[in-house]
Amino acid sequence: MSKLLIIFGLLLAAIGLVLEYYPWLVNWFGRLPGDISYKGENSSFFMPITSMIVISIVLSLVFRFFSGK
Repeated sequence: MSKLLIIFGLLLAAIGLVLEYYPWLVNWFGRLPGDISYKGENSSFFMPITSMIVISIVLSLVFRFFSGK
């Protein structure tokens, strides 16, 4: 369990560094087809459905890889 937490912490730190120094790599988030965005006069609504599906698939593959099954 400790090995998994260390790997997860390092992965989280790497993601943070990428977001800080290379923000253009993640500009796709929220701009994929299927992401819902509505801007009214006094309100706005945003639901990144497709982006969240992509992130879910990537995280599922990462966890499956580290679980060894």
